[in-house]
Amino acid sequence: MAGKILATVGTLTVTEDELNEFIYSLGSRGAAYNSPEGRKAVLNQLINNKLLLLDARRNLYEAEEGFKAQLNSLKENLLVSYAAEKAIAGITVTLQEAKDYFEANKAQFMQPETVNASHILVDSESLANEILEMINGGKSFEECAKEYSSCPSKQNGGNLGDFERGQMVPEFDSAVFSMNVGEITKVPVKTQFGYHLIRLNSKNEAKEAPFESAKDRITDMLLNEKRRKAYESKINQLKILYPVDKTTL
Repeated sequence: MAGKILATVGTLTVTEDELNEFIYSLGSRGAAYNSPEGRKAVLNQLINNKLLLLDARRNLYEAEEGFKAQLNSLKENLLVSYAAEKAIAGITVTLQEAKDYFEANKAQFMQPETVNASHILVDSESLANEILEMINGGKSFEECAKEYSSCPSKQNGGNLGDFERGQMVPEFDSAVFSMNVGEITKVPVKTQFGYHLIRLNSKNEAKEAPFESAKDRITDMLLNEKRRKAYESKINQLKILYPVDKTTL
């Protein structure tokens, strides 16, 4: 059950709830502890924490000035965080606000031009030209890619999938985006990786993105901007209430 006691440490206990909450508090790192061995390690840490807590109480550490100073500092930091949260509480972005921003800034959300291309990569220009002759003579591009290409894409007949400008090395990029659909490079394209024979399979022109694809991004951006302004406004108000006088660093 949820409140099951996993360990007793003096007058204290460690429950299954505490263990689960501790793992949850670790966020993405908690996944590494959500296993039998990981949970044992967390349980041992929680037991150690209880032992230290009992020792601190026995030695009356709470009464020491050092502890009081740390507690006060922690309390101040928590109050600052809480006050900052209060300053931006309740701020929202409406669907209409997001739509209005999208309509006014459509250029920011254009879906870029993409191409789908296949290639054959070899380490010598002469071999690349021999393969090109084979293709021009009727041997399929895919067959040549599987037989001769040194790129892992050979398993897919040389297909590289869809990509946009700037995702390939400049020489390859320049060649493929200047080609017509179905065309194969007339001469090998040399890059730092070797010599490429490229075939352009398809091309998608740049187009406007639908609002739905950008809605979440716009909402987050507008929300952060509203929160920033609300925070700055709060700080400016407080500076009137509590004048600030600072020296030059």
